[in-house]
Amino acid sequence: MHTTTPPPTPTTQALAWCLHLLIVGLLALAAVRAVTGDHASAGATVAAASVCALVYAIGPLLPVIRRSRWAAAGWLAAVGVAWLVLLVFAADGVWVAFPLYFLQLHLLPRAAGLSAVTATAAAAITAFAVHQGGFTPAAVIGPALGAAVAVAVVRGYQTLYRESDRRRELIAELTATRADLAEVQHAAGVLAERERLAREIHDTLAQGLSSIQLLLRAAERALPGTPEHAARYVVQARQATVDNLAEARRFVAALAPPALDGTTLGGALERLCATTSARHPITARCHLGGVAVPLPTAHDVALLRVAQSALANTVQHARAGSVDVTLGYGRDDVTLEVADDGTGFDPADAPESGGFGLAAMRARLASLGGEFTVESAHGHGTTLLARLPFPHTDPEAPR
Repeated sequence: MHTTTPPPTPTTQALAWCLHLLIVGLLALAAVRAVTGDHASAGATVAAASVCALVYAIGPLLPVIRRSRWAAAGWLAAVGVAWLVLLVFAADGVWVAFPLYFLQLHLLPRAAGLSAVTATAAAAITAFAVHQGGFTPAAVIGPALGAAVAVAVVRGYQTLYRESDRRRELIAELTATRADLAEVQHAAGVLAERERLAREIHDTLAQGLSSIQLLLRAAERALPGTPEHAARYVVQARQATVDNLAEARRFVAALAPPALDGTTLGGALERLCATTSARHPITARCHLGGVAVPLPTAHDVALLRVAQSALANTVQHARAGSVDVTLGYGRDDVTLEVADDGTGFDPADAPESGGFGLAAMRARLASLGGEFTVESAHGHGTTLLARLPFPHTDPEAPR
């Protein structure tokens, strides 16, 4: 209840309630025994027990006692005084000392807590001896043993808490270190891949383009004097272009998503829907329409990424029961529609930044000359429509 008190947990709150009930129960027991035992001081005992219970009950209701060490000490002193008054009239009040030990050790600093426990134990022993007409081993052992047990329990709990706190800090540090290490490894992997691609491009595409440039310059110098030489240079440049296009296709294929390995875009979408239905409480259905047309890898990648992002958003935010993914091939374009029956949203309020959000989908399609639209309203689900035109047919265009 002071500044160094550990934050409450369900376990500590349960223990606190047990302590409250124990004190109230012991005070009630002292009052009941005084009344049923026909003691001469029964009325005074009931009054003292009631005052002690009232003073004790005030503490948990005052926030200042949980925040201030001095306020907690003052409250404990008031409870102690009321308890001492009870001891004057009833020997049964001695048993209240045991929960008081825990309060004093918990609320006061280490030295002050030990001093308060010692004074409480001494008062309990003295009062019990007075009521019994002299000191006996039971009068001394009971309160003293209770004090020793309370000190051992509280110190053990505090030690365990400190150890647990150190472990939490260590786990937090390890988690942060692991995240930093993963980020560094990712960055190193990205740099290594960039270096590898740079070397590949330099050794293949760049060299091929340089050869094409040299051949075309040679053809330019051969004209108009020796057109047969110029024609030979042009043929060689054309062959070099074909070879470079083959290298470009190889690079694009190497960078394609694993989901497209060994399958078509339609197959990848069917597998994506099946995986989504298996992993999440939502029914994802895939529909294919029209005659499939081979598309450039960049087109397949763009549409697959849009579908992945749309399904991820549906699972995380839409609260939908089902979603339909439709891939359609038309005469001049290919379309991808993702429609769910979720809660919907206002597209005007959607964030336009980062990740695989709406802005990223729109930018990805725009880079390929495509279009992206969103239709949604609160309570009416969401429909995303992506459209990509077929590329111009060119026998030498990379596919």
